Parts: sequence; structure tokens; C-alpha cells
Amino acid sequence: MYLVSRPEMVYFRMMIRKKRDLHRYAVFCGSSKGNGEIYGKQAYELGHTLAREGKSVVYGGARVGLMGQLAGGTIDGGGHITGVIPGFLKEREIVHEGLNQLIQVESMHERKQMMHQLSDAVIALPGGFGTLEELFEMLTWAQLGMHQKPVALLNVNGYYDALKQQADKMVQEGFLKPANRQMLIIHSNIREMLRMMSEQPIPHTDKWINRDQW
Repeated sequence: MYLVSRPEMVYFRMMIRKKRDLHRYAVFCGSSKGNGEIYGKQAYELGHTLAREGKSVVYGGARVGLMGQLAGGTIDGGGHITGVIPGFLKEREIVHEGLNQLIQVESMHERKQMMHQLSDAVIALPGGFGTLEELFEMLTWAQLGMHQKPVALLNVNGYYDALKQQADKMVQEGFLKPANRQMLIIHSNIREMLRMMSEQPIPHTDKWINRDQW
């Protein structure tokens, strides 16, 4: 647990409190399926839920692992899904053939940039180093004021419990501002997570990022 200091209270008052208009969700997740069926089921359910709510999905383009389950759920739900994949990964990750759109890029960095450009919000499912790298770059961009999109973790089977504790520890030890910690939504329930994303206040980062202490 951490306390919000007086300057951070000013920051929160400066947020715009209105429901966000989110239509396109970038989803980062593993190309592996994990060791439990629950991971694939929740990836499928996320895609299906977004599709049934009229949202579109942008993801890594593969048909293997959790990426394939996410795509399957989106397609089965009648949703629109775009894949973004670097050319050198097309054979390794095996491109999904049922996508509405496939965009080929040159590098992993271009993939992140394209997914960012095509989305209104960001979700990370369980995954490995690549998924975490993508998540933290999106969070860093938000911290620097480069975007104001909500960023969330779907905490399937307690997968991200330790990461949540680490984020709180970063605040306690003075390496992360409470306001920045609030940028990351973590929840185990899909619909509750989506609700929180749509209702998350929009920060005016230009009001505080240039303060003297930064």
C-alpha cells in the first residue's frame, strides 16, 4: 500500500474524468500457449468479448500460442482483427490466415509503433520477455506523455501478481510516482478490466512532466 502525496493529489485533480471512447485494442501476448488451459481460454474469451462489443483487435499476427487463441476468439465473435508482423517472423510464428488485415513491417520496433498507431488502448495477456518489453515500452511512452491510452494487464491465474507487487515496491522505494503507477490497470476479470479502461481518467501529462524535480 502507498500514500498519494500532496503534489500527486494535484495531478489527479487535473485529470479529465469522462468515459473514454475506445474502439481498437492492441493486445500483446505470448506466442506460446503456457502450461495451463486457462491461459488459452482467457485469450480466446478476451478476443470474443471485444468482438461481441463491437471492438476491433490489433495483435502480433500469428496463429500459434495465445496469439492464435486471441485471434480465434475475435474471428468467432465476428470481430475485426489486424495482424502486425515483422517479415523475419512470418515463418517462425506462422501467420494466421483468417485475419481481416495483415501488415508486414521490418522490425520489432516497427511492430510496436504500428500497433500503437492503430489502437486506442493496450492490453497485455500472459507472455514472456517479448510481451513484457512491449508492455513496458507502452507504459513508458504514456509516462513521457507520448500517448494517453489506457494500459492494462489481464492477470490470468495470478500470472502477474508478482509484477503488481514489484510496481507497488517501485513506488514505495521512490523509483516510480504514484500517478505513474495508476496508469497500469491490473485485473483478472475481462469485463471489469475493460470497464476500468473505459473509465480511467485521462492525465494531462504536459502539466507535470516538465516540473523542476523531473
